[in-house]
Amino acid sequence: MEIRYWLHAVTPIHVGSGRGIGYIDLPVAREKVTDWPYIPGSSIKGVMADHFDASEKNRDTPEKIAAFGAGGDDAALAGSLVFTDANIFCLPVRSFYGTFAWVTSPFCLERLGMGISLDEPLALYEAVMPDESLLAGDGSTIYLEDLDLDARKSSTAGDFARRVSAVVFEGKEAWRGMFCERFVIVSDDVFTFLCKSGTEVNARIKIDSETGTAAGKALWYEEALPVETLLAGRVWCGKVYGGKFEADELVKAFCSEPLTLQVGGKASTGKGIARCIFEGGE
Repeated sequence: MEIRYWLHAVTPIHVGSGRGIGYIDLPVAREKVTDWPYIPGSSIKGVMADHFDASEKNRDTPEKIAAFGAGGDDAALAGSLVFTDANIFCLPVRSFYGTFAWVTSPFCLERLGMGISLDEPLALYEAVMPDESLLAGDGSTIYLEDLDLDARKSSTAGDFARRVSAVVFEGKEAWRGMFCERFVIVSDDVFTFLCKSGTEVNARIKIDSETGTAAGKALWYEEALPVETLLAGRVWCGKVYGGKFEADELVKAFCSEPLTLQVGGKASTGKGIARCIFEGGE
């Protein structure tokens, strides 16, 4: 059994990649080829293990050991659950109309594999939106960050928005409506630009405990995925190590009900809270 999982950022998420070489000291992890933000599958699996109290020292049941593995030279077992990277699907971007937009691109849609294709290719500075969209106001232009894009309404974009919102916002009718009103598809090149300019960057300082002021030169800039970001990945159980469970049993045991997870750093300041939703499917 292979299913899709979704992450919906409730607070900003920082999953870092070490020191940056530009003006951002602590950037988020990015894909090598696209330069789009993502969350490594290893991070997701670790967060899941922590959520189920299955950290390495607490894997004290056969089910936890089968799902997340076990250490030790004599009885080492690999975890049976396989999590792919969580790839960016929708980036929230400021919009002149509608306050903000959930922005995606044709490549994001193709990678998601929903079986729907756009009616016609997108021009570089063109944006496709559902019929009920609020993003163009009463005109024919969408304003995202510093970009002016020609707006085109499409029933196909509405199909995408409704299918995604039905899963991510199941049982939340108001949110499903808001998503469809703010969903927009832009070209891959424009999406790449927005992934570089639309993330959240905060200045941070270290406070000297004695003086109560900034400590020396302890100033740095930290990048995060903004609130309302949507990411998607896949999880499956190809082979059960230990032989006591069926693959489908493990997936259903740990990857069925919606979860609230803490992903990445800065947990003590409320960062990294995300809703995790599982979408069934072979």
